[in-house]
Amino acid sequence: MAGFETYQEYQRIEDYEEDSPPGEEDLLIHRNGFACMVLSEFFELVQFLFVVTFTTFLFNCVEYDVLFANRVVNHTGQSLGPLDRNKVTLPDAILPSEQCTERIQGNSWIIFLLIMAAIFWVYRLVKVICNVLSYWEIRQFYKKALKIQMDELCNFTWQEVQGRLIHLQREQPMCVQKRELSELDIYHRILRFKNYTVAMINKSLLPVRLRVPFFSDMFFLTQGLKYNFELILFWGPLSLFQNKWSLHPKYKRAANRQDLAKQLSRIILLTGLVNLLLCPFVLVWQVLYAFFSYAEVIKREPGILGARRWSLYGRLYLRHFNELDHELQGRLGRGYKPAAKYMNAFVSPLSAVLAKNVAFFSGSVLAVLIALTVYDEDVLTVQHILTAITVLGVVITITRSFIPDEHMVWCPEQLLQCVLAHIHYMPDHWKGNANKSETRDEMAQLFQYKVVFILEELLSPIITPFILIFSLRSKSLEIIDFFRNFTVDVAGVGDICSFAQMDIRRHGNPQWMSEGQTEASVYQQAENGKTELSLMHFTIKNPCWQPPQESSVFISHLKEKVHQDAQTGPSPQLLLSEAPLCTSLLSNESATGVSHALSSSPLNAKWQSNFCLNARTVRFRSGYSNQCYLFISMSASDSRVLSQSHSGLASEFASAEMSLHAIYMHEVSGHNILKY
Repeated sequence: MAGFETYQEYQRIEDYEEDSPPGEEDLLIHRNGFACMVLSEFFELVQFLFVVTFTTFLFNCVEYDVLFANRVVNHTGQSLGPLDRNKVTLPDAILPSEQCTERIQGNSWIIFLLIMAAIFWVYRLVKVICNVLSYWEIRQFYKKALKIQMDELCNFTWQEVQGRLIHLQREQPMCVQKRELSELDIYHRILRFKNYTVAMINKSLLPVRLRVPFFSDMFFLTQGLKYNFELILFWGPLSLFQNKWSLHPKYKRAANRQDLAKQLSRIILLTGLVNLLLCPFVLVWQVLYAFFSYAEVIKREPGILGARRWSLYGRLYLRHFNELDHELQGRLGRGYKPAAKYMNAFVSPLSAVLAKNVAFFSGSVLAVLIALTVYDEDVLTVQHILTAITVLGVVITITRSFIPDEHMVWCPEQLLQCVLAHIHYMPDHWKGNANKSETRDEMAQLFQYKVVFILEELLSPIITPFILIFSLRSKSLEIIDFFRNFTVDVAGVGDICSFAQMDIRRHGNPQWMSEGQTEASVYQQAENGKTELSLMHFTIKNPCWQPPQESSVFISHLKEKVHQDAQTGPSPQLLLSEAPLCTSLLSNESATGVSHALSSSPLNAKWQSNFCLNARTVRFRSGYSNQCYLFISMSASDSRVLSQSHSGLASEFASAEMSLHAIYMHEVSGHNILKY
């Protein structure tokens, strides 16, 4: 799906107007066009209005004594029998509109909450109107400049849209500062703030690690906390950026860093106090929204609470520099099954024994209750019988999650390697310790339970103000120094995070195969090989991109290293017998069709190394890159069919290639760490 927001980053460059609102970089990739985007915005307004109205109705307009049959209702009428006269109907439990209005007007607390909700709703309405107008401008650009109709948008890939933008810049320059737009320029503008956030997470600058008494450290990052970080740093009225593409000049000078740090500290304190003041209202909203969103799903499918998801912190920790949302989502989606297998491999024998017995006793009682209801449905009228059936079903579902699969094979190292093939990042101390519970607990911070996610969001209004006031404020000077030291001005793009340039010389780490090529100090180095892995990922995903000199040298060095290891390495038979990773990586359930094809081929070690690095030149440079802009001179239908089939295959190969690169680079890094 093409990225609909791209032109919003270029449309007004000549007039230096604002870029697109933060967080709207590639909405159309996920929302499928103008109509879907407008409907999503509209139903967000309707949803908020419904939650507020329905909650007010439940608290003020329902007679619960009648609903729960604590008070007898006597219907009168000649057509009603003796039994029907005492039956409770829904209209009996609903108060008349006059009485309902009187209750609401007599409760000043409800009136205050409704006023607050109305103010927020009006704010959201204004924002939605602005967004819709912006979406319309983008829609017009796609139709008139890029020649993409809305009903055909779902048939276009991101590479096609990107290619048309680059071609359009050549024919009708949108950016006056640069004649040529590169793929990296487009990514920089789309991901400007996200690259800063990824870099700050990588350098442990944002205070997302909490020390919980009697427990190990945990990472806490919620949507609310992330929103406050972005409000303070990027797009708020008192943020560090004077507009959406330029850092305020005063933050680029070191002379007044102390004064700026004090000013930022006051802004953070003010934001924290506002969060503390609004905490009760946000907390009520979070509870209501969670209840309406998950109550029915939990009743129907209790096991959903035991399902896992990539945490918000995990998404930032695992994200490459210059990686779009749909690229990250696809990569983590491929890694979901291997990660779930690894986490499920850790089962406590004691918990399994207890779970089996609890499931047996609960199942026995549930079976009897179900049999009785089948025999006589009047059993359902017995008080709390439905509650008992529901609770027993939930207990059985939960206990089954503690019972291991009897066919499961304990091989944590191989499972963790399969996970690494897709997520590309993991701490160095995980290697060789995949069977340790500490490693599993750290992995759980990245791959959390759904119930943990819900609890974190519910607690966020309470915890967020204290993180801002007591943790983020103390880092004010470090934040000021970070933006001064790691911001560069790129012509035609604006101020960006220097880490996003993936400059090996400036931000490389000698432990990650950039020894002799980097001049970076420890402070300037990206952690966990973020620069090197991001460079490889971007190069593979964008084969038409021409890397700068330092990056080309690094890629050539990596290619030579792989060739040397292939020449001096063990025989293919020994490699496959001693390192089952070669087969497990390429034959796991989440592998793509290309990976299955690779696993079924008579690979040898040298061929695999050539595939990893040489195939890109043959496969992409002579194949895909020759067709990068071929569709421009072809008919729309022919070019689309060609590009879709080719880009789909290229994407499969690119994912498999990057998986092999990530594992190889981690192996080399592990050996280099031992040397250092």
